[in-house]
Amino acid sequence: MAQSSADAWFADAVVYQIYPRSFVDSDGDGFGDLAGITGKVDYLADLGVDVLWLSPIYPSPQDDNGYDISDYQDVDPLFGSLELFDGLLAAVHARGMKLVMDLVVNHTSDEHRWFAESRSSPDSPRRDWYWWRPARDGMEPGTPGAEPNNWGSFFSGPAWEFDEASGEYYLHLFSRKQPDLNWENPEVREAVYSMMRWWLDRGVDGFRMDVVNMLSKDVGLPDGVAVGGGQPGGEHFLNGPRIHEFLHEMHAEVFASGEGRFLAVGETPGVTVDDARLYTDPARAEVDMVFQFEHVDLDHGSSKWEHKPLLLTDLKASFGRWQAGLAEIGWNSLYWNNHDQPRAVSRFGDDGVHRVRSAKALATVLHLHRGTPYVYQGEELGMTNYPFSSIDDFQDIESRNHYAEAVAAGQDPASALESLRRPSRDNARTPVQWDDSAHAGFTTGTPWLQVNPNYHEINTVAALADPDSVLHHYRKLIALRHSEPTVARGDFTMLLPNDEQIYAFTRRLENTELLVLANLSGETADPGELADWEGAELVIGTVDIDAGDIDIDAGTHAGNAARTGKLAPWEAVVLRRTL
Repeated sequence: MAQSSADAWFADAVVYQIYPRSFVDSDGDGFGDLAGITGKVDYLADLGVDVLWLSPIYPSPQDDNGYDISDYQDVDPLFGSLELFDGLLAAVHARGMKLVMDLVVNHTSDEHRWFAESRSSPDSPRRDWYWWRPARDGMEPGTPGAEPNNWGSFFSGPAWEFDEASGEYYLHLFSRKQPDLNWENPEVREAVYSMMRWWLDRGVDGFRMDVVNMLSKDVGLPDGVAVGGGQPGGEHFLNGPRIHEFLHEMHAEVFASGEGRFLAVGETPGVTVDDARLYTDPARAEVDMVFQFEHVDLDHGSSKWEHKPLLLTDLKASFGRWQAGLAEIGWNSLYWNNHDQPRAVSRFGDDGVHRVRSAKALATVLHLHRGTPYVYQGEELGMTNYPFSSIDDFQDIESRNHYAEAVAAGQDPASALESLRRPSRDNARTPVQWDDSAHAGFTTGTPWLQVNPNYHEINTVAALADPDSVLHHYRKLIALRHSEPTVARGDFTMLLPNDEQIYAFTRRLENTELLVLANLSGETADPGELADWEGAELVIGTVDIDAGDIDIDAGTHAGNAARTGKLAPWEAVVLRRTL
């Protein structure tokens, strides 16, 4: 029978994502590492988070910053060693937290021994571990248009790379150095499951699985349709014909023995609410929750490189649809930021005069929804996008490839550069700003990616010293989820769906109801008549009473009888009442 995950342990949890190469560098080589993370475990415990999610730390050529894995059962020397990993894991568990590994099993690095063996000969026993195909009939192998089909790579260009030695092509939905595994082969699946069990036996508490809904492809590999000028082929590899079979098998082979303790999260581009209900229905035993992209695509035009203004009504419609769709079946993941998304305060908020207020307001809205919130490193500080001035400032393969392709196609270089600034993944990857010393205390060496120059004002030391900081607000939100069951398990009702300034909703569990009001604009906003909330308790507010426009009696109760006071720019409040 279909069911919700509201009673699962992760309903109360908050996950914190660490991008290791940008977190803390302990040895001065300019790259973050495991020892650096271990040194900040107390900081994370004090923040109140329950789960740490590590982006990939496996051996890798680093073509895609570790999402191209060359050995699944070791640690890249860039980050440390298995011994250091075990020490980090022990430190995390000692503080009552869990640790989740990032796992990429749609593809490997082309330097993985599996692919080296697959590539060695068409007769290799591992040839069928990857997708190899000849050129189109009647076309010369290796010439433009001879690729087996018209699928495009997410990192620009065709999704096929020609191998001169064998005269065939291999499939890579991402970089040419990231060949796709063939999950149709049961040997591939068992090798992956065995590796996953090895990590769980080591003490890891689960996995966040990268692009996991791409594992199943249409075995006929037909040409795709480019919708709106986008990448062709997605209809043949997103949510493919055997994906639910594969994920159910994975659950049975990997997670079932520790059911209720492990966390399985799937990144699933292109899913609908109906898809997510299938993936996350506990009765189907696939994954616990998915990352969907609907809300972070709302400010994109024909591609992520074309910006369009975000309408708050569109955002509310999207979140509301997911809240309603997974209310009785499955579970939501909640996020603004991650390693692939630009900084939310620059994207959806105001990273200028209202940086602190808007960061708090966005956090309040997100954390009060029903689902498991994810905090990306530096988000709790209100870190912002980087002021890129040259293509040389970028390290991200996706950004650099797009720029080269756009300029080669005739786009003005200045225009191509401008299209990168807002959406580039490098915005999320600048080093965490710990203090106002050189390189923000991230490293004593030269950082692999430049530190945002605003680190003198935005850093952890300054945030800890300021009781009104974004950091302390995140602590309050996380503590509220832990202490108030309505936050994790209550019903969700959207209010004011057509208002372009105010994001408002209620959460209700038994005889407790919460009202969330957030002005997501730079102008004063009027929430209107909310008379029934007279005398309600102010649980959280983001604007000092003396500075704000809303009338709160003694800072603990909603005043003005009908609650007709106005919300200051980027102000958010959470009220609680007993029914």
